[in-house]
Amino acid sequence: MSGAGTAAAALRAAVPRLAAAGVEDAPRDARRLLAHAMGIAPDRLTLHLSDRLTTEQQEAFEVALAARAARQPVSQITGQREFWGREFRVTRDTLDPRPETECLVAAALEEPFSRVLDLGTGTGCILLTCLAERPSATGLGCDVSEAALAVARENAAALGLADRAEFRLSDWWKEVEGRFDLILSNPPYIAEAEMADLAPEVRDWEPRGALTPGGDGLDAYRAIAAQARAHLEYGGRIMVEIGPTQGREVARLFADAGLENVEIRPDLDGRDRFVMGRNP
Repeated sequence: MSGAGTAAAALRAAVPRLAAAGVEDAPRDARRLLAHAMGIAPDRLTLHLSDRLTTEQQEAFEVALAARAARQPVSQITGQREFWGREFRVTRDTLDPRPETECLVAAALEEPFSRVLDLGTGTGCILLTCLAERPSATGLGCDVSEAALAVARENAAALGLADRAEFRLSDWWKEVEGRFDLILSNPPYIAEAEMADLAPEVRDWEPRGALTPGGDGLDAYRAIAAQARAHLEYGGRIMVEIGPTQGREVARLFADAGLENVEIRPDLDGRDRFVMGRNP
């Protein structure tokens, strides 16, 4: 990285370095980090590969590469992740929004809603996407992390949704009042025994409390199911993201709580991805 060189030369040197660190898609990540260091959109990088990097750009790229070689997620390094076509700020205090969670949003948008609750909101990506797609709706996002709520509020302001989205510090239902016609959640669901097998990007860099509740991974669903009907309008819907082996257990929790039309839905890869139910 020493000396003034072109972006193309920096990219060529970066790819094997990331690959040697075990990064799965080293060419893609190197391009994204180089674009970030140069202050341009990733899809514009090809047009700038012949540019000579400034000292500041070289230094920024070096810092980004070192972080990625340590397996820090790209989204944390750049501070951004795209979700449903919008950019969301991401930090170490929030779960990194994932493409499969868009399946939950797609299902939420299948029917009208006016008041939505997002339990464990993190970046706010689920709640804010739903509000952005339904301009007449309002919503509440809850989280036990004040740092995560600060990120969610920042995202709401950036998307022009601060007037329709409220964020509140709450341990699941503790500070939630009233009823909603749509309740959504992507809670921590990884079993304690599964944590060691996670990719370093997840295990070592994302907030542990957003990944696992400990034990069998089902505690969040037990808490959510226990009071869902008390906070759902009649006919209101609830949807939660799940791990691919948890569909049957979570569906049973929903049914035992008195929810009807309980259904397990898959993601685009055909794996069980979320469970939904309706208040009679």
